[in-house]
Amino acid sequence: MAETRTPADTEDQPAPRFAWSNMFVRPEDDPRSEGGFHDERSMLVGYLRDYRLTLELKCADLDAEQLARRSVPPSKMSLLGLLRHLAEVERSWFRRVLAGQDAPKLYSPEGERDGAFDGAVGDPAVVEEAWRAWRSEVAFAEDLVAATPDLATRARMSDGEEISVRELLLHMIEEYARHCGHADLLRERVDGRVGQ
Repeated sequence: MAETRTPADTEDQPAPRFAWSNMFVRPEDDPRSEGGFHDERSMLVGYLRDYRLTLELKCADLDAEQLARRSVPPSKMSLLGLLRHLAEVERSWFRRVLAGQDAPKLYSPEGERDGAFDGAVGDPAVVEEAWRAWRSEVAFAEDLVAATPDLATRARMSDGEEISVRELLLHMIEEYARHCGHADLLRERVDGRVGQ
């Protein structure tokens, strides 16, 4: 049975755009890898890098209002909120857990969860700060992992449990994969782009 859409289903929604015209970059210019990793480290680091690049592609060419648009009410989620959230996640796992730094949260006081999303407003200064924070945390994480020769190296979490670098990288791949799926839907709601 074919699904029918009512005018209310399409009201204020951009028309989906498919095929090559909808790609964020031409395939030959895509900065992400096509696999071909040679060992466990390059595979884990490579897939995480690719997901980070995917998030950047999903946010490309949008203004502050579009990045901050909460596209699926009543959710607080937006592309800008995801960017801020992932900066916080990077900071928490790599600075606080793996490096053992006493790094305060970026967007939420201790014990609160939604500051990254609550503060994601359509202000160019907020967008600029979010990109700066995310890129800074990603650079720190990449340098720290590169300087850690053994993926079995363990770090203690706040609950007393330990996590290896290997487990942490897998967790981050999972975190980005989940949120890049959200980003797919958020971006389509903003301007109809569904590619890559």
